[in-house]
Amino acid sequence: MQRFGEKLRTLRTKNKMTLKELALALGLTAHGYISEIESGKKKPTVDFVLHTARFFNVTTDELLKDELELIDGLEKLEDEKK
Repeated sequence: MQRFGEKLRTLRTKNKMTLKELALALGLTAHGYISEIESGKKKPTVDFVLHTARFFNVTTDELLKDELELIDGLEKLEDEKK
C-alpha cells in the first residue's frame, strides 16, 4: 500500500487529468486530499480506494498491493479511448 500514491499519480497523469479534475470526478470538493495521498502524507480511505478503482477501471489489488503493477489497468484505459 506504500505505492498507492505513486500509482494514483500515474493513473491521473496518464489520463491527462489535473488534481482538481480527478477530485471532481471522484466527488470531492477539493483536491488537497488527493495531493496528500499522492505525496504519501495521507493514507486513502476504503471508500476512496473503491471509487478510484471503479473510476480508472482497475482492481483494488492493483492499487493496494505494492508488488502488482498497473500495466493491465493502463492498457485497459488506453483501449477504451480508442
